[in-house]
Amino acid sequence: MAANILRGNYICRIVKVTTSLSRCSSFTRTLTTCTEKNGIRTITLDNVKKRNALSLDMLESVKANLTRDINSTSLRVIIVSANGPVFSAGHDLKELKDNDAEYQRRVFDTCSDVMDIIQSIPVPVIAEVNGLATAAGCQLMASCDLAVVSESSTFATPGVSVGLFCSTPGVAVARSVPRKVALNMLFTGHPITAQEALAHGLVSKVVPAESLHTEVMKIAERICETSRPVVAVGKRFFYQQIRLSREDAYREGSKVMVDNLQLSDTKEGLQAFVGKRKPVWKHSDD
Repeated sequence: MAANILRGNYICRIVKVTTSLSRCSSFTRTLTTCTEKNGIRTITLDNVKKRNALSLDMLESVKANLTRDINSTSLRVIIVSANGPVFSAGHDLKELKDNDAEYQRRVFDTCSDVMDIIQSIPVPVIAEVNGLATAAGCQLMASCDLAVVSESSTFATPGVSVGLFCSTPGVAVARSVPRKVALNMLFTGHPITAQEALAHGLVSKVVPAESLHTEVMKIAERICETSRPVVAVGKRFFYQQIRLSREDAYREGSKVMVDNLQLSDTKEGLQAFVGKRKPVWKHSDD
């Protein structure tokens, strides 16, 4: 029964499409670079000339790197970062302008898939942002479980200025900040600073640019010290419970905690606590 709390429908679908792919130890795909070391996978947006625009190819590349060997027990955390002064300027507007509605729908559906995947996979995803994140780029950052940003970073949903309201970016933003803050960003397109983003809950932490990667790695390494299945249980239920009423959330949360107690890693953790020693995790679902 304990293993059931780790199995979301989306995770099961991911397994089917990724079993033929090799683990991302040092893997370069169009428009992104993916590396993996000591349980930490880093996906870097790398199309500086296009301001790391989330074109269909970029989205497909990010999607493939997010889902690659996602159920491997060696994978503990994913970092999404970017090269250049812009984290991501959002969708490629020229691509959208030059293609028909069917293609446009494919772009937005793929983008939505990426955002859903980030919150559905069993490992935490951290956005490492140094620079501008606008429109779907802001959506990507807001969809990550954690976001650590540099002091000079700014965030905006400026689609209204070119006649394309940031409706899908607004989904992620509205789930991170108060409604009136989200609507101010969406109606005006005006950017907010890193400190404003922190005050409103859009980001997790603001640090000097020279400390950004170090701070992200501290968080990632701390996650690597914990039990993978325990974190997976917690992440999955967190996103379930925020859609429930308080009463239903507590009722379902009690069930999840009982199931959590049946995991072998949980039993080991409790035994280690009582024995005043460091736990030895198996990272197993049993």
